[in-house]
Amino acid sequence: MLVACVPAAAPGGLLTLDQVVGKHMQALGGSDDIHTLRSIVIRGMYHEPGPIPAGTPIAARNYMAFMRPYYEVIGDPAVEHPGLREGFDGSAWEYYGDPGIAVRTVGAAAAATRQDSLVDYGEKATKLELQGRENVGGHDTYKILATLADGFQKYVYLDADTFLIVADRKAAPIHAFGQSINSEDRFEDYRSVQGVQIPFRILEVELSTGKILAESRKVSIEVNTLRDVSIFSPAPYQRTPLQQFLEQLYLERADSVSTMYTYYSFRRTHSEVDTRAGVEFVGYQMAKNGGLRYLGSVIEGERF
Repeated sequence: MLVACVPAAAPGGLLTLDQVVGKHMQALGGSDDIHTLRSIVIRGMYHEPGPIPAGTPIAARNYMAFMRPYYEVIGDPAVEHPGLREGFDGSAWEYYGDPGIAVRTVGAAAAATRQDSLVDYGEKATKLELQGRENVGGHDTYKILATLADGFQKYVYLDADTFLIVADRKAAPIHAFGQSINSEDRFEDYRSVQGVQIPFRILEVELSTGKILAESRKVSIEVNTLRDVSIFSPAPYQRTPLQQFLEQLYLERADSVSTMYTYYSFRRTHSEVDTRAGVEFVGYQMAKNGGLRYLGSVIEGERF
């Protein structure tokens, strides 16, 4: 287990890390109430780019669920043919209704699914380092650097009066592509749900400009209603030959020889199938998940 190295008494009258985390747990509702939450289903509204336009009715248009010890999913499992779903059932995945394939994601795409908190950080092998005080969005805060077990880092800011998280910061490319940006998630409108404080509004803000990149609002929260972990995995479906072929290409993305052999074998035996759009799509996924060096050879084959 990794533990943070902090002084027994912090300089300048600051609290120690253990004291700050302890007060944070109390502010959330206490360890007992927190651990009674085995699963959470959130329905709400998400808007990107920018904030939710003024005057827009706040409606439960989106679905997100979490379940101990690590499960999560975005996208209602009751929707039979979703355009997009993503989740984590032990590894990160994304499902795309067009062309109808599921891919296991890595790199920045997988990092986007990672959710963590200061709760039980030691058991998760998360390392915390208290780095003093900082003013964030008008709040006097305690600044904590959190390093997850996989090395992913973010700063967490706890209000010095309420000890609730008011912001966290990380650097990540938008949709796993392009130049990395420094962004800040701001947490507002805390409400008690079965004795635990949960933020009902989250704003993602670009630090360099103050521009709001996205806004999410919670409309309803269900607690401890989930039992079936299968909803956190891609739904089973009957693949067409094209869909199976595209998933095979993706799985072989680290081996250019196997990728091209699979490609030409399918084209030779299914010459009547239009593969261009599907191959371009899976090529995009290969690039997003670390297979960029093989993208050109796969796409090039579609030109002949």
